[in-house]
Amino acid sequence: MGLMDGLLGNASEIDSEKLQAGLVKLLAEGESVERAYQLVRDLIVFTNKRLIFVDKQGITGKKIEYHSIPYRSIIHFSIETSGHFDLDAELKIWISGSSTPIEREFNRRLNIYEVQSVLAYYVLK
Repeated sequence: MGLMDGLLGNASEIDSEKLQAGLVKLLAEGESVERAYQLVRDLIVFTNKRLIFVDKQGITGKKIEYHSIPYRSIIHFSIETSGHFDLDAELKIWISGSSTPIEREFNRRLNIYEVQSVLAYYVLK
């Protein structure tokens, strides 16, 4: 992903095998990265067991928050597609025990339907 893509908020799918090596300390035994999407510095990672949001913070990005959501905790989710004037697509995920959804925005360059389809696959397993 080029610098301009990152600055413009464009998300892209990244190589799950390369990411697997970078997340080895975080993954449980038998867990593997299956799909991942990058938006500037943040990541949305689909493993065979859970969804992980990786939020790099600060100027250097050395401080990282890992938000882990087991698929069984997702009670529903929605997508909002981009329009003519609103150029961002949005993904909302509600987890059990919380009335406020987790929200992520994507530029129209990433197919929000693809992300929704991957999420549906794991949630409905």
